[in-house]
Amino acid sequence: MDATPWFERGSDELVAVYDAAGRCTGQAPRSQVYAQGLWHGSAGVLLRSPDRTRIYVHRRSVDKAVFAAHHDCLAGGVIDPGEAPADAARRELAEELGVTGVVLTPLATVAWDGRWQGHPLRCHLWAFEACWDGPVTHQVSEIAAGWWWTLDELRTHLRDPAWPFAPDTRTLLGDLLRP
Repeated sequence: MDATPWFERGSDELVAVYDAAGRCTGQAPRSQVYAQGLWHGSAGVLLRSPDRTRIYVHRRSVDKAVFAAHHDCLAGGVIDPGEAPADAARRELAEELGVTGVVLTPLATVAWDGRWQGHPLRCHLWAFEACWDGPVTHQVSEIAAGWWWTLDELRTHLRDPAWPFAPDTRTLLGDLLRP
């Protein structure tokens, strides 16, 4: 595992930068966004079974800069400059889980002004949902494992604040997964 602090591991890949209100204001290298705690955009997809009783949950790779080895139920990532949140979500779903050709339905948005390993991390998160009953193919550099859980199984784990789950997604899901 890389001993470099996570906020210094960002690449020179350009990402969209936002203000605190969620308006896109420009772009910056990912390394600068992380090092300076700049607001940025992120988009993801909650993948459900067609009968909507199960959600796909995955564990992030230990090599991820942000939320390494944490569980998540959004396949997602940062928004590229000029990219709409839905387009970013569609791209990330294809990259991370190999899922394409699904209809994305807007689910929720949240501004997460948080911290990761003692350093500011701020993002506007746009979440969508899609239904899928086909194969799931992990991008091995980002996803360590994945499985389908019932809503009750996911809720049970989310009630445990010590369960390592992506905190921005945990915030986003707050009211969405209540019975």
